[in-house]
Amino acid sequence: MERDLLKKLAKIQSKNNFSGTVLVRNDKEVLTNVSYGYANRSDHVSNNVATRYGIASGCKLFTAIAICQLVETKQLAFDLTLRKCLDADLPNFDKDITIHHLLTHTSGIPDYFDEEVMDDFEELWIKTPMYHLRELKAFLPLFQHQPMKLMLGERFSYNNAGYILLGLIVEQVSGQSFTDYIQEHIFKKAGMSESGYFELDALPSNTAQGYIDYPDGTWKTNIYSLPVKGGADGGAFVTVTDMSKLWDALINGQLLSEACTQKLLTPHTSTGEADNFYGYGVWIKKINDDILKYHVMGYDPGVSFHSAFYPHTSTSSVVCSNKSDGAYDMMKGIEEVCSNV
Repeated sequence: MERDLLKKLAKIQSKNNFSGTVLVRNDKEVLTNVSYGYANRSDHVSNNVATRYGIASGCKLFTAIAICQLVETKQLAFDLTLRKCLDADLPNFDKDITIHHLLTHTSGIPDYFDEEVMDDFEELWIKTPMYHLRELKAFLPLFQHQPMKLMLGERFSYNNAGYILLGLIVEQVSGQSFTDYIQEHIFKKAGMSESGYFELDALPSNTAQGYIDYPDGTWKTNIYSLPVKGGADGGAFVTVTDMSKLWDALINGQLLSEACTQKLLTPHTSTGEADNFYGYGVWIKKINDDILKYHVMGYDPGVSFHSAFYPHTSTSSVVCSNKSDGAYDMMKGIEEVCSNV
């Protein structure tokens, strides 16, 4: 299988010039671990197994785990209303919005970047310079006074602002900054020693620059295209090995109790697409009552990311790219070869 997988990935890479790292492993062995392209094009520094990559919205799972941890310690409850657990001026939001609604993208609140109607993330920074966004509270003015987009619980509507609010709740309840909380209570516990919420203007060594390519062959980095520091809705950096450790730690009960892990991994709402559901911070694909995979994904300018855990075979796959696309094709190729995952 390893040889077939490498051959498949190489074929895909030759078509889309994929840049990044791919790791596929089960509880017995590594099936493949391969890198392509440059972490730094200017200096021809190659991507490698230890390269840190931005994962955009892929880290909403971290936020959901943090909330579940605080529920376990009885500092929060899933049915607790937003008004009771966050001191913030949100005058137009439904008073009955709960933590559960925020976790499942069913709150109906407005989003600062609504992916159902917007497609150019860079437009956000024309009026709000991205270099000012280093703390979660800096995102509030982008959406806090807008009217509700939908009625509470009307349907699933992917929402970044909801996860900003969840991160602010983590900060208020724990007394720590959101990124410090994740570092201490998730990354450290899972053994994710190379991961973090790094600032784009102060990246550590062996961190991939994100690249935006143009049809004429020119390119630029994404340093002026994203908030300078990620937070509760996205923007962490991980290695493929660290992300695989996250799946292990979550599934094996190192981060949450068995009951709370199952709560997080429950298909709480349909996403509107056949066989696709959403838990807490995680996408779930199932057929009838059979869960095929839990997965997370993230796309930003200069970032594409997919990662999944397949419960039937205890296999995890991680695809990190420092380009705006390409991760999906690699993940699709992995699943075509490893059809029994």
